[in-house]
Amino acid sequence: MSTDNVALTHRWFEEVWNQGRVDAIDEMAAKDAVGHGQAEHGADIHGLEEFKPFVRSLRAAFPDIKITIDLSIAEGEHVAVHWHATMTHKGQFLDFAPTGKDVTITGTSIQRIVNGKIVEGWDNWDQLALLVQIGAVPTAKFLPRERQRRSA
Repeated sequence: MSTDNVALTHRWFEEVWNQGRVDAIDEMAAKDAVGHGQAEHGADIHGLEEFKPFVRSLRAAFPDIKITIDLSIAEGEHVAVHWHATMTHKGQFLDFAPTGKDVTITGTSIQRIVNGKIVEGWDNWDQLALLVQIGAVPTAKFLPRERQRRSA
């Protein structure tokens, strides 16, 4: 079963995120699936009808998103993946207008799969890195004099 669950998880990232196939969500996830920490401000998403607009919104902001799974670990009903994503900020993201900037982030996702369907998922990804890369959050820069003070 773990092999099937890993295959489903890989298919999820390829078809839903990389290809933008929102129609494939119904094939792979239970109607009442819960996504933890996926919506704005880390709120949960309950059910596919809440999840589909989230996918559409994120893909509208980053239409060329490409997620590559770097590591998969499966145990029982759970599959954990560590991934990295590359994308270009081409559409509105939260309150931020498109910048055309390239973005690379990393994340970890865990899916719980029952009877061949995703029923629950947890996502942690580097939202700060994304915001810094699109220029929404300033980065700290140390001037040479400040560097000298810090090393003294």
